[in-house]
Amino acid sequence: MKRWFCFGLFLCGLTAARAAESHEERGTRVINQALEALGGEAFLHMDDRVESGRAYSFYNRQLSGLSKATIYTRYLAPNPGKVAQRERQAFGKNQSSGAVLFTEEGGWDITFRGARPLDDQRYQNYVDSTLHNIFYILRQRLKVPGMQLYSQGSDIFENLPVEIVDITDADGRTVTVYFSQSTKLPVRQLFKRRNPEFKDFEQEMTRFAKYRDIGGGVKWPWDVTRDRNGEKVYEMYSESVEVNKDLKDDLFTLPGDIKVLPTVK
Repeated sequence: MKRWFCFGLFLCGLTAARAAESHEERGTRVINQALEALGGEAFLHMDDRVESGRAYSFYNRQLSGLSKATIYTRYLAPNPGKVAQRERQAFGKNQSSGAVLFTEEGGWDITFRGARPLDDQRYQNYVDSTLHNIFYILRQRLKVPGMQLYSQGSDIFENLPVEIVDITDADGRTVTVYFSQSTKLPVRQLFKRRNPEFKDFEQEMTRFAKYRDIGGGVKWPWDVTRDRNGEKVYEMYSESVEVNKDLKDDLFTLPGDIKVLPTVK
């Protein structure tokens, strides 16, 4: 009885201590717990990553494309307000069906015909999605001046107790992230972006599931699903994820002899 009484006092003390936290303090605590759950220093020192699996795209709720996809990502030195990573998305079993290359300077759609620069809006959408991505924020942006963390408290998401945190940068970008109370890992994020054609806002929501250790204590979600305005637009089911593969520059640069095609207008 004495032991249970002491345990009860401990829980009461813990509850009182958390109740005394400000929204900012609670948000910081949840974010730090998530970072530690993802691997802590090992996550922060992840230089590059290779994800391979099945990718699906959807249009008007119908499957519009599927492919074997391999995504190569390499982190650069943090640059406030800019994307500090390079990414190559290759498609097909032998990566022979083309690729899309994103760098800090622009993007290209690469086929057997040559390399075509991505239009401004498509590249800007990539930049916007990356700057809002919780894993990119934790790896590259958490210490950027002006970053604010604000807890919305706890809730239930799909029968899972979660902590909800708003992350806002100095330019006013906000992403709302749901973290599992048990694992401390991100399970959902959502943000809004302005649609340049209709001048309204779109809401993009991404779910993360099936976390696994991918080496050195780093955890990563193998299932990623993305919705836009309530409609599914993308799914990625990884079959392999590896980190620190010493990816070379030539993977993220255009060959000198490749034909550069005009941008589609």
